Amino acid sequence: MNLKVLKRDIPWETYMSTKLITGRHLQLLRRYDKKSESQKASLLDDDGPAYVGVFMNILRDISKEETVEYVLALIDEMLTANPKRARLFHDTTLSNEDTYQPLWLREGTWFIQEKSCKILTMIVSARPKVQDALTNGEPSNSKSNISTIDDVLKGLLDWLCFQLKSPSHPNRSVPLAINCLANLLREHSVRISFVQADGVKLLIPLISPASTQQSIQLLYETCLCIWLLSYYDAAIDYLATTRVMPRLVEVVKGSTKEKVVRVIVLTLRNFLPKAACGAQMIDLGLPQIVQSLKSQAWSDEDLLDALNQLEDGLKEHVKTLSSFDKYKQEVLLGHLDWYPMHKDPGFWRENITNFEENDFQILRVLVTILDTSSDPTALAVACYDLSQFIQYHPAGRIIVADLKAKDRVMKLMTHENAEVTKNALLCIQRLFLGAKYASFLQS
Repeated sequence: MNLKVLKRDIPWETYMSTKLITGRHLQLLRRYDKKSESQKASLLDDDGPAYVGVFMNILRDISKEETVEYVLALIDEMLTANPKRARLFHDTTLSNEDTYQPLWLREGTWFIQEKSCKILTMIVSARPKVQDALTNGEPSNSKSNISTIDDVLKGLLDWLCFQLKSPSHPNRSVPLAINCLANLLREHSVRISFVQADGVKLLIPLISPASTQQSIQLLYETCLCIWLLSYYDAAIDYLATTRVMPRLVEVVKGSTKEKVVRVIVLTLRNFLPKAACGAQMIDLGLPQIVQSLKSQAWSDEDLLDALNQLEDGLKEHVKTLSSFDKYKQEVLLGHLDWYPMHKDPGFWRENITNFEENDFQILRVLVTILDTSSDPTALAVACYDLSQFIQYHPAGRIIVADLKAKDRVMKLMTHENAEVTKNALLCIQRLFLGAKYASFLQS
């Protein structure tokens, strides 16, 4: 679309005759317009701020859509060729100019909205940070109506959030919004504003396994936004209450795109110190996923370092978990063994009501292990734990029966492993006889 727009012939002379541009502007435009990329680059190197001034003047004073689109295409072309040219908009020679206002979320065609937003984002991101002291709160004393950076950032964030909620363009609104946010969220103040604007929840649905190149880029930039937000505690606190963690883990488990894996691993590393996040990562089986990722041939040393740090952090986190957290972790991963807690009556008395969490999730997993595991130790421990639950929970027999565990356990009574058959028998006895016979059956 940019190339199509740049093929237009704009009547600069007419604009001069109607005093919409000056003779000096016309001279600069004739020198620049329709020239080769190298010629334009040379002119921008020599006199970049002057050309920025011309472009801003046209955008401020001329409303004809074809001309506005043309100038925006020229600016976009110049910044795409060299993003560092965004600094030209902050040159001291333009200190009396409002270089934000002419781009200020203009109405008009989608092309105008898209280019204005993209260019404004680049210019805002390239501003000298010392300038904030001049533009925050009090406007520059040279112009009382100059746009403050606070106003610009608020307007940009509001528009970008609107595009994520109600896209103006069916295919390009969301990628544009995410691309701009991935630049803007590098600033701490923008992260604060974005969280306050309730924008974080708009990112989460976009985190899902990608297939096409376009969707991979969108996924990467969305994860980049989450990573940037992970440097702000209030954002992490909010994200910990959402489905972001399962989504990130699901993506990283199946992605082969190194940049996507890298940004997710770095994000998870930042989330880990939050206790709730660490426990959730362990529940989601992240320790095993990290081990699997480490075995792959990644070329990025930062990724390998981050994987090692994440692995070490998860190990430390497991150490600090309560006995039930550790038990839950063991069951959810299906790695059952005869750890002391299984045969500790105190563990069962203290934690028996914890088994009711998430509609008896742990019991359901134990029953699934009976169906799916080929490890005799895991089968024996699962049978034993079900028998302990029956003994210590007032409604243990009914609950285990409702979960259709009886038939599964009975099949194991003929298992070739003696430990499995012994514990399957114990479980069936408790299931049929009830808790009051527990002391008699205790081995």
